[in-house]
Amino acid sequence: MKLFDLSGRVAVVTGGNGGIGLGMARGLAAAGAAVMVAGRNPEKSAAAVRALRELGAKAESIEADVTREEDCRAMAAAAVERLGGLTILVNNAGTNVRKRPEEYSLAEWHRVLDTNLTSAFMATQAVYPAMKKAGFGKIINIGSMLSIFGGTAHAVYGASKGGIVQLTRSVATSWARDNIQVNAVLPGWIDTDLTRAARRDIEGLHDRVLARTPAGRWGDPADFAGIAVFLASAASDFITGAAIPVDGGFSVQV
Repeated sequence: MKLFDLSGRVAVVTGGNGGIGLGMARGLAAAGAAVMVAGRNPEKSAAAVRALRELGAKAESIEADVTREEDCRAMAAAAVERLGGLTILVNNAGTNVRKRPEEYSLAEWHRVLDTNLTSAFMATQAVYPAMKKAGFGKIINIGSMLSIFGGTAHAVYGASKGGIVQLTRSVATSWARDNIQVNAVLPGWIDTDLTRAARRDIEGLHDRVLARTPAGRWGDPADFAGIAVFLASAASDFITGAAIPVDGGFSVQV
């Protein structure tokens, strides 16, 4: 179906070498997009590129620390130079430190905010010239259900993801006239390296998640392939500034 065809489009996925980022990259590649995987671990990125190429996609990787403005600009330039353009950005790179609010150091606050929120702002700025030149663009920001709910051990993470939602809305309104749509995805409890660590640290978390989630399971990174294609394709051309939960119903369960 042409509405969902990404042939000729080029995507950059930050943190695209694992977890939700790789799940989205797989979806974009399967729909015909060329994909630039940006990450700090070159071995993981190389493995991700091999997986995307096995889907028949054109894929490349770049070693980038998205908390550095110069790396964000280099990432955007590399996509244009090596893949022929840049019309899709997935701001997925993220981290977390789980502590009670009074226990965080200021350095930990800055590390989480810089990785989760400031990086998305810098990457968004970096891709704008290429999208403006192309005449269209799609930006997908990865928020969290913790932009909706509070968490006793997630003060900094929740603040960063709440910021992602507001950044999404503001950029969406600013760049709509440039035919650039900006939306956020709010993952629920997904089976990734980060949440496996959470299950080790938080007693009873696994059972509580299953009990609260109407779908009765943890999410899988593959569950994000479809939403990535939808928000990157012409099918979502009149959707901008939205924050869409992908959580198996967690956020609507009473």
